[in-house]
Amino acid sequence: MPAPRWLARANKVGLNRLTAFIAPWAPGWAVVVHRGRKSGKTFRTPLWAFRRRGGYVVALTYGSRSDWVRNVLAAGGCEIESRRRRYAVGNPRVYRDETASDMPPFIRFMLRFVIRAPEFLSVDVVRELEKAA
Repeated sequence: MPAPRWLARANKVGLNRLTAFIAPWAPGWAVVVHRGRKSGKTFRTPLWAFRRRGGYVVALTYGSRSDWVRNVLAAGGCEIESRRRRYAVGNPRVYRDETASDMPPFIRFMLRFVIRAPEFLSVDVVRELEKAA
C-alpha cells in the first residue's frame, strides 16, 4: 500500500518545497515537469527517479492514482530534470515490482518495508534538452 493521500497533501505544502531545490541535481532525485490534464498548468514534482535502460524509473510512493502520474500518462510523456540535465521522456508505463529491483539498496528497503509502495513509472528518454538551470 503506498503512502497515504494526507501525507501527499502535506508534502505538497511542506517537503516538496524543500526537495524542489535539491531534486534537479541530487543523485536519486529528479523533477518531473508535467502539464495538468484539465488546467493546462505546468507543474514541477520532485521525486525519486533513477536512470535505467535508456530511460528513468520513478518510484510511485503515493501510487499510480497521483495527479502527476495521471498527467504524464495522459500526455504520453513529460520532461525530467536530473543531475543538472533536462530530458524529454515518453512511452510512460506503470508497473508493479514487489521487490523494487530497479532501485538502489536503501531506496529498495524504504519502498518495500517502510513505505510499502510497489508501483513504478518507467519512461524512455526521447532526447536531451538544454541544460537545466
